Amino acid sequence: MPKLWNETIEAHRREVGDAILDTTAALVIEGGLRSVTMSQIAEQTGIGRATLYKYFPDVEAILVAWHSRHAALHLERLTDVRDRAGDPRQRLEAVLTAWAQIVYEIARQPHGAELSALLHRAEHIADNELHKLIRGVLSDAAKAGNIRNDLAPDELATYCRHALDAAGSLPSQAAVKRLIGLTLAALRP
Repeated sequence: MPKLWNETIEAHRREVGDAILDTTAALVIEGGLRSVTMSQIAEQTGIGRATLYKYFPDVEAILVAWHSRHAALHLERLTDVRDRAGDPRQRLEAVLTAWAQIVYEIARQPHGAELSALLHRAEHIADNELHKLIRGVLSDAAKAGNIRNDLAPDELATYCRHALDAAGSLPSQAAVKRLIGLTLAALRP
């Protein structure tokens, strides 16, 4: 097949896949996670059920793909925040602050807690990438003497991720800011 033909088919598949993900997310926001069916998704997307099943086997698989897409966007945001910050201490603070804000924002979305519970049952590639990014800024901050060095950056990254995941259950931005401060204080030498 000609290259243009292949590119057109791939673009169409991406568009249909994106439409499926967006439609499913909208249905979850509208009615909740448990109310969404494959028939609804196909109808709202404007495709047949057989076509939908060619893309995804079930609603959970669609939601995992949707989550992966959003996780990639979050990683891009965190990478951008890291790259715009100055020295290692500033990069660490910027990344941890941005991560806590993302967690807080996700929890405020309709059905955010329900969706997070479903999607975080399994280990995802994006989780590993997030861990690497946080571990990297921690390692740089440790080398610069900005944070404690009695624990490995890998262990500190796990600590930071779990501590800042609590931002999702906090009642206000002020509480999130205090949590960030507490987490950063625990990292000091």
